[in-house]
Amino acid sequence: MLGALLLAPVLLLADIWHSPQLATVHRHPLIAAAVALGGLAIVAALAVLIGRRPMLMGALVVVALPFRVPIQAGGTTSNLLVPLYLVVAAASLAFIVPALRNRADPALSSRSDGVREQPRIGWLEPLLAAYVLLYALQSVYSSDFEKALQQMVFFYVPFALMFALLRRLQWTPQLIRTCLTLVVALAAVFAGVAFVEYATKTIVLNPKLVVQNDLHTYFTVNSVFFDPDIFGRFLALVMILLAAVLLYDGRQREQLGSVGLLAVLWGALVLTLSRSSQGALLVGLGALASLRWRVSRSLLGAVVVIAIGAAAVAISPKTFGLNQGLNGVSSGRAGLVSGGINLFANRPVWGYGSGSFVNEYRAHHPRTSQTLAASHTIPVTVAAEQGVIGEVVYVALVIAACLTLVAGARGDPTRAAIGAAFLALVFHTLLYADFLEDPVTWTLLGIGAALAYAGRSELAPAAVHQPRVAVAPA
Repeated sequence: MLGALLLAPVLLLADIWHSPQLATVHRHPLIAAAVALGGLAIVAALAVLIGRRPMLMGALVVVALPFRVPIQAGGTTSNLLVPLYLVVAAASLAFIVPALRNRADPALSSRSDGVREQPRIGWLEPLLAAYVLLYALQSVYSSDFEKALQQMVFFYVPFALMFALLRRLQWTPQLIRTCLTLVVALAAVFAGVAFVEYATKTIVLNPKLVVQNDLHTYFTVNSVFFDPDIFGRFLALVMILLAAVLLYDGRQREQLGSVGLLAVLWGALVLTLSRSSQGALLVGLGALASLRWRVSRSLLGAVVVIAIGAAAVAISPKTFGLNQGLNGVSSGRAGLVSGGINLFANRPVWGYGSGSFVNEYRAHHPRTSQTLAASHTIPVTVAAEQGVIGEVVYVALVIAACLTLVAGARGDPTRAAIGAAFLALVFHTLLYADFLEDPVTWTLLGIGAALAYAGRSELAPAAVHQPRVAVAPA
């Protein structure tokens, strides 16, 4: 952890030191130093709080997950997960400092401090480590090394630290209830922002979305998120968690509250016009139903939904954009998939290198518009960038994650909710992007793995007998 905290920012600064992004730092070094010292002071203060109350980290992570801070430098704007980085750095220091002082390992302390004993290790952790390591190694020959480095520094390294810390927490029913309350409250607030956007026809965070809304008859909302699809993904995952409360808690008050919140979040999800998020919601609800009831009953419900959808499409295909062809319906993503497959065919074994998809796709398709140059299907992106080597590790990781989160979850509402949410997220990555680049993925894996390995003893029975709190955060 200490090596990651020190090495990652050093590598990033060494790479961008002479870039326009740091022009302000060069012109005003004292101000930059003061800002850095202020950030370190905040991290130190949080580390002290988390050291005294380790379970606080879980709530802080959940609150920080959705927030990206737009930072302008050198004429460009980057949306960074600054709050989450502060929480991860502070929690890591809270873990590191006692070890440097030769104290007992926090993981071996009593359960009263909110930290579990040494966690059991399954296939999930080695495969995660293998994927991150392979991504780093394959950046050496990438045509876009800077992109690969940024992926490592901004996503893989801090999220891997977060995963390791979440795995060591004792996820009690009280902590789960707190995190669920926080994430649902955030979703409700974000939905309110979306309704205001739609009512006022105003978008703040995404200038490109403003232009798109001006060019079309429809209006898409993004709330506090930069991308409507990411906002839709967040809403879909929270709705799956609320659906678990609805299915497992028989009390009328809880069910009425869940139904009301689901209606509000569904309204906001519709306004995102994110078809990938709506599909992910259906997948998650189907998985949740299969874990709650017999599979045959869930399949019957799925057949009814598919039949209704097929009838709607047959009656009015133009409404769903089917008159535009496959590439038009998918907003150009079908072309990206075929282009990515062609890249894979050119270098099937080792690919073009980590983070190289955008560069290589544009090089092979020079007339591609800027808005369609980003990857939107994770398996195809992995195949093009990392070849069969990376694809095998990716598929193994997804299988291991699904087995870890879903196996044995039928009698545990908490694990059922997490497993269903993860399956929905995996489906969303097939239509959009951002698998391990999304902190929600690592959060679901960390909490789900902790409950999977400890749930057979004391945590799972507690969740089963207290269904009102048996849903974990997205």
